[in-house]
Amino acid sequence: MHLGNYIGALNNWVKLQDSYDCFYMVADWHALTSDYADTKNILPNINDMVIDWLAAGLDPEKSTIFIQSSVLQHAELHLILSMLTPLSWLERCPTYKEQLQEIQEKDLSTYGFLGYPCLQAADIMVYKAHAVPVGEDQLPHIEFAREIARRANNYYGEIFPEPQALLTASPKLPGIDGRKMSKSYNNCIFLSDDEHTVKNKINQMFTDPKKIRKNDPGHPEGCVVFAFHKIYSTGIPELEQTCKSGELGCVDCKKKLLDVLDGFLNPVRKRREELLSQKGLVDKVLAAGNKKANEIAELTMKELRKNIGFKIL
Repeated sequence: MHLGNYIGALNNWVKLQDSYDCFYMVADWHALTSDYADTKNILPNINDMVIDWLAAGLDPEKSTIFIQSSVLQHAELHLILSMLTPLSWLERCPTYKEQLQEIQEKDLSTYGFLGYPCLQAADIMVYKAHAVPVGEDQLPHIEFAREIARRANNYYGEIFPEPQALLTASPKLPGIDGRKMSKSYNNCIFLSDDEHTVKNKINQMFTDPKKIRKNDPGHPEGCVVFAFHKIYSTGIPELEQTCKSGELGCVDCKKKLLDVLDGFLNPVRKRREELLSQKGLVDKVLAAGNKKANEIAELTMKELRKNIGFKIL
């Protein structure tokens, strides 16, 4: 998980588990939509991500933490939903168009990549979810899930709630290159990054191209480093003023950011080390979550199979 994931989702997930019956899914099938040709990192990524979740505060006693591919009902519902999903609904997905343009090094002209919003809808609907915590950029996907739920209910009876977006009030954190922070763009700072790695990434960050010398007036509103400061630092008005006046140079500004980010990441790093020392912890958490997720997903699918009219022996 990277800092954008934490700010945009993970921090909010931790809070939600005290008020909702939450399901948090490791989306390993979704990983195949862009990385189908190279799967060697899927297993280590699963373990690392669950450790990140636990280190950030997700509690398996409060929330169901499970693996998508261990709950086969997701695939079954996805297949059924794909039968009734108009192609035009998938082709108008803004994320689909954006990633086709941005990710040139991979062949994304596949059925799976085009249809991933349908799989996302199945992920939501199989638990009859009423609310999905998302940022504004994911609103089109939740609207898609509502449309699919409405269409399925029209054909097969009132089975699925129409899920609503549970908007998270979170700022957008850019990647170190100024684009959206994304693993696909290789521009992330990860929760597991050590101090040396974070320092190198901060040094790569885009800054104000007009501020060539330290005492040149700066324009912080267009600077990636300042975007991070606005989220993680205090004393923003003073920081902004010293940049604009030329008192603060980009090198010193980056050093300040490193201190701030290390202050945030050090407790997470310490918690990760403690969790990693507990052999078999991730497997134990996922086994319990998979069991609960399977039981609930199967109840939904039994109802759907019956309403469709499949022969059940």
